[in-house]
Amino acid sequence: MSEPKNPTPAADTYKGWVFKWTNYIKGYQRRWFVLSNGLLSYYRTQAEMGHTCRGTINLATATITVDDACNFVISNGGAQTYHLKASCEVERQRWITALELAKAKAARLQAESDDSGDDFPSSSLPVAPGQGGGSQNSEVQAALRTLGSKVEDLSTCNDLISKHGSALQRSLSELDNLRLPGEAGDKFRQVTERATLFRITSNAMINACRDFLALAQAHNKRWQKALLAEREQRVRLEEALEQLAKQHNHLERAFRGAAQANAAPDNKGPGKGEASDEDDDNEFFDAVEEAPEFITVPADPQFHKSASPSSSRAHLNDEPLAMNQELPSQDLVPLKKRRTRIPDKPNYSLNLWSIMKNCIGKDLSKIPMPVNFNEPISMLQRLSEDLEYHELLDKAAKCHSSLEQMCYVAAFCVSAYSTTVYRTGKPFNPLLGETFELDRRRESGYRSLCEQVSHHPPAAAHHVISERGWTLRQEITVASKFRGKYLSIMPLGTIHAVFAKSNNHYTWKKVTTTVHNIIVGKLWIDQSGEIDVVNHTTGDRCHLKFAPYSYFSRDIARKVTGVVMDKDGKAHYVLSGTWDEKMEFSRVMQSSRGGENGTEGKQKTVYQTLKARELWKRNPLPDGAESMYFFTALALTLNEPEEGVAPTDSRRRPDQRLMEDGRWDEANSEKQRLEEKQRSARREREREAASQRASTVDEDSFGDPSLKSVPHDNYKSRWFDRCEDQITGEQIHIYNGGYWEAKELGSWEGCPDIF
Repeated sequence: MSEPKNPTPAADTYKGWVFKWTNYIKGYQRRWFVLSNGLLSYYRTQAEMGHTCRGTINLATATITVDDACNFVISNGGAQTYHLKASCEVERQRWITALELAKAKAARLQAESDDSGDDFPSSSLPVAPGQGGGSQNSEVQAALRTLGSKVEDLSTCNDLISKHGSALQRSLSELDNLRLPGEAGDKFRQVTERATLFRITSNAMINACRDFLALAQAHNKRWQKALLAEREQRVRLEEALEQLAKQHNHLERAFRGAAQANAAPDNKGPGKGEASDEDDDNEFFDAVEEAPEFITVPADPQFHKSASPSSSRAHLNDEPLAMNQELPSQDLVPLKKRRTRIPDKPNYSLNLWSIMKNCIGKDLSKIPMPVNFNEPISMLQRLSEDLEYHELLDKAAKCHSSLEQMCYVAAFCVSAYSTTVYRTGKPFNPLLGETFELDRRRESGYRSLCEQVSHHPPAAAHHVISERGWTLRQEITVASKFRGKYLSIMPLGTIHAVFAKSNNHYTWKKVTTTVHNIIVGKLWIDQSGEIDVVNHTTGDRCHLKFAPYSYFSRDIARKVTGVVMDKDGKAHYVLSGTWDEKMEFSRVMQSSRGGENGTEGKQKTVYQTLKARELWKRNPLPDGAESMYFFTALALTLNEPEEGVAPTDSRRRPDQRLMEDGRWDEANSEKQRLEEKQRSARREREREAASQRASTVDEDSFGDPSLKSVPHDNYKSRWFDRCEDQITGEQIHIYNGGYWEAKELGSWEGCPDIF
């Protein structure tokens, strides 16, 4: 570890390299730590300080313990624990001293301010005007009070010194009056002079301290005026920002109105007519229309004539495939009448900007949000909505050709986004251990189970098995960042689809979802990015591209294009359409390099294709969907109460149920209770894990990372086991079985008490 930039532990800021325990594979890793204003933050490198903080602990409520000569541990009430190691004992002691001083100061300041009670203290968040804007001023006042207290202590000491000094001088004078012989008398006079000088010096020190306090108090008035001016300026700047955003919105609408007046009748705005005048957030990275990767042209008629009956039967564009045959009618008849309505959404007013402006650049999964932002389903239920168009996988399971099967798998991948087009509400973050089952075996032939297997980062495991020949599994971790005018939601994780008949194993990932017009205008959703659907059995691949919305594009909005290729890279099918309406496919008969230059000077590929046919089409929304959070017919049934489900099922979640019933104030109170209960459970698990570590590590080997076999949080999911994926090499959770058997028996032993 190098020397910290500021080597004085008593300073407000202390920086330096420290080794941090990461995991049992990588062990201790070198990280850059910064101690400032009672917060200890760390980064991978010094360059990350400007943009990416990896973690922060508020020392006001933290405990600091020493393991051995170089190791020390910082824990914040069970929510966060850092195991750290310095390069030497001297360096470790410097950090301990700096941390203890910062902890004392942070605890003193926190005692003078209100505690928010959230996982993340208010001191780590930006200060909102009119709410916490006086925090700098209160810090100055606290510093002055501390100085005043120290000067009073010095004054007390001065009085004592004066009192005892006077007594000492009197005693010395009395001894001097005894007229002791020569050398002894000289000694007494020297002692008397030194006592007088000591008294004069102490008086001068006290007077200097008083002058300093008076000077600080005089400057305090100027500091207060300066801080007040800064707060007023900040408020004016925020008001100006909102006004500029509104003007920007009006100018864009005026521009589009003029453009539409001179353009063709078809509307290509974000809402395809109904919401185009509300678009307020174009990032302008796609301001110039992006050139397509390929061009499709009608194939020569000879290809239609030369195709033999035996070969054309297998072509998606010539005849309906076997998988298009109707399924048995008795399987399609629902055996249970499910609800078609939920209570209408209440008209609650909410100042979105007043809450979101303090979240810029932060991960929203770690910031408590009121239910006013939510829709009354959990993320586990939202994940189960991917099965809205499960029949695409049913058809894929009947395919004889892996390339044809790839078309349906790709269409299923795109169809999962059709439910998001109007859904601007945020799902409830599931509690750790929360589950959701979707049993549609009698109606549709499949059963689905989701479980929240991790809280930070939030991760959900999903397993679906169908009697019609396919299995779907995924583990999704959602990362979200608020960027001021838009919110980016980035799903992390891999989706697997396996077909029993052919043993084909497909994988793909999700694209980024962006919520626009956070500050001003009507919220709207966009999907952008690229997806590679890979068949690991045959090597076939489908490359899908979700084009981001652009004002200046001549193409349709929400466009998706794709090419299905075999393991040799030869194109067999071209896919096109939109992620909110439908997808079509065309069989490629011939391909060639075009004469026009594509992006980056490359030639575009020209595919000669047969006539396009529909592959997938979105189901219409139920009547009155706009007053029911724009839920689909499937979404309306997800939170319907059902007997026999696990005690951890999302349907039993009380705050979500209260919100669906329109009792939002009660829902907010219940949400806070559940989150606090979850935090308490985690602290208890960490205490148990710490006890286990203490009992398994003897005194001589304490602090050895190789012996820390017990994790900090010994939580283990109930229905999923953590293991390494054989296809991707990722650490994932795999369904361990037993849920549906437990449901049949009505035996739910081992389920955590989370509600």
